Amino acid sequence: MNKKLIKKILLFLFLGILLATTLTSIYINFDKLPNSLDNRLRDYFFTIRGTIKDNESVVIIDVDEASLAEVGQWPWSRPKVSELLEKLTQANTAIIAFDIVFAEPDKSSPHRVFKKYNINFPNPPNYDKILGETVSNTPTILGYVFEFSKEKYTNKKAPTVPAIFVEKNKHLGDDYLLKAQGTILNVPEIQDLAYSSGFFNNIPDDSGIIRSVPLVISYNNFIYPSLALEIMRVITQTQKVIINYDEYGVENIKLNNITIPTDRYGRLLLNFRGGEKTFKYYSAKDVLNGKITQKELEGKIAIIGTSAAGLLDLRATPFDSVYPGVEVHANVIDNILQGDFLSKPSWIDGLNILLIFFLSIVTVLFITFSPFWLNPILSLTLLMGTLFGLYEAMFKYGLILNIFFPVVTIALGIILATLVNYFSEIKKREAIKKKFASKVSKSVMDNLLKNMDSNEFQAMEKEVTIFFSDVRGFTNISEQMGNAKELIQYLNEYMEPMSNIITKYEGTIDKYIGDAIMAYWNAPANVKNHQDKAVQAALEQLKELNKLNKKLKETNLPLIDIGIGINTGLAIVGEMGSIGRSDYTVIGDPINLGSRIEALCKYYGSKINISNYTKDKLKDKYIFRFLDSVKVKGKTKPVEIWQVIGYGRPNKKLQIELEKYNIALKLYKDNKFLEAKKQFIDLIKNKSNLNKNIYEIYRERCEKYILNPQNDFEDIFEHKTKK
Repeated sequence: MNKKLIKKILLFLFLGILLATTLTSIYINFDKLPNSLDNRLRDYFFTIRGTIKDNESVVIIDVDEASLAEVGQWPWSRPKVSELLEKLTQANTAIIAFDIVFAEPDKSSPHRVFKKYNINFPNPPNYDKILGETVSNTPTILGYVFEFSKEKYTNKKAPTVPAIFVEKNKHLGDDYLLKAQGTILNVPEIQDLAYSSGFFNNIPDDSGIIRSVPLVISYNNFIYPSLALEIMRVITQTQKVIINYDEYGVENIKLNNITIPTDRYGRLLLNFRGGEKTFKYYSAKDVLNGKITQKELEGKIAIIGTSAAGLLDLRATPFDSVYPGVEVHANVIDNILQGDFLSKPSWIDGLNILLIFFLSIVTVLFITFSPFWLNPILSLTLLMGTLFGLYEAMFKYGLILNIFFPVVTIALGIILATLVNYFSEIKKREAIKKKFASKVSKSVMDNLLKNMDSNEFQAMEKEVTIFFSDVRGFTNISEQMGNAKELIQYLNEYMEPMSNIITKYEGTIDKYIGDAIMAYWNAPANVKNHQDKAVQAALEQLKELNKLNKKLKETNLPLIDIGIGINTGLAIVGEMGSIGRSDYTVIGDPINLGSRIEALCKYYGSKINISNYTKDKLKDKYIFRFLDSVKVKGKTKPVEIWQVIGYGRPNKKLQIELEKYNIALKLYKDNKFLEAKKQFIDLIKNKSNLNKNIYEIYRERCEKYILNPQNDFEDIFEHKTKK
């Protein structure tokens, strides 16, 4: 791994940690607004999950609008309520609970009316006492309300609870439970005759939504259970309720063998079963009229409450903005019965912080080191994967992890990494453009910009295809031009289209040497089929040169003729030079050989010469003519020189000429110089569109070997000079 990559990884790792540290600080110190937004996001989880099946152990006896219309305005007379209790008891209902408090005496009670009007009547009926006696003779648990405002109520009487509450591991001075200031109890004639009772305070959070309910409340240094908890205590026959603490507050509440996880304040985080009327509702009037069968009520926990809007027991929950308060208690009981609790253990903050750090680092590194086009896919995958994980943790494992901070972490990580990458890329692009402006093709430039942190610029051995071109007779041309300015203008008119063609075919221009051009392929960026690209560029240059010469002829300027040499081989490529001044270039034997091959264009009368090293790796179809096996100056190993004539396949006339030429070559290589000479003379005499220099060269060689026979003949010609 190179130093630049390590440096980049460390930089973005630092950015990820910095982002995580900032978000963790907000998570710890400024949690009010994030918590509100987090709760809203969690509400969507409930919406996505939808309604789930309840235990069917809890039913709601609803004092609904229909019941009020038939029986009369609330409050009903106590005998009517007693009748409702008796009907439920007769149906073998297991437990009856009131989500209603009878805080005021029944004003319609005869004993109260007779007393008011001084009517002397022996033992007039006391409706409150009648209800109290019914409560004592039925499996009824009363409800009451705690008051938390010191100014509003002065009632200090406390209800009785037939159980012991033990606080374990509580540190002296720790006060986590909600503390009540007063009570709103049932009238004594009812309250004092009840076996048990529980508070039914439903306390919304700061956003006004019920998401948790207190299971216990502290009042005058005693602990009292909620209506739902008291119902479950009675069902489980628990005599000693254990409230377990840890260093962060309440951890759980135990009823015999049932452990109920809570938050640090002793509140149960509700796993709502669904929206309004997820539980079975029975209208109170139908119970009174005997329309509900015993089978429907037998063994059930019946909670008497109201869904009537006028009685003001409607709440907001994650599912509904208008939700009967009585159904909140049903959810609590069903959560305990099914044991599918939602909880925030004391260690959950540590896990949330760990998740922030993990997502921050992963997001920043993902966005930094993935292709730009892949970033939206990765970002969406990471976000959806995180949300799915949080959803699974909540509903499969009952763990409530923070949702807001992971979502914000991913979003800010994406933005931060993208911005840093953006400004970094701008800086790199400017550096690249400055170094390679007008030297490489757009595709090569784009590839370089994508791989700035790779080893593209370090010196290395790499296969390249080298290209040399040179203007023939440039000295004569310069003499014909009037002055240097005109010469430069003339030369630029040639150089510009030639250079554009090289870059078009993904070549890199190394340098201009007077009238010569040196270029190469497959460096600095990889170029697929670079041998073909070089040959195609050379052929297109000849085609473009024909157009240019027509234009030059029309303006009476000297025509241009060029020779091109192409070779392929392993060369050293990279940035070379001094610290203050360097250039990206290629060096090595293949470059020298490419220059020699171009110089031999004059000797063979060809336009494009390539080595066998290039020819052997070409993929496309071209028309070739073998020229020679030679040893160039400074080299001992022979190389084959081939002339590239054009694309595709030769026409019939050209095919015949090439076949004759190949026959003549074979005769020459087989030491049959007389026969070969005759063939070469025929080729010289015949009309041809090809240059005949090579035929003359081989005719002369045949004559030489005829006059001076050699026993150790090799068809390899050694060039003693560079040109």
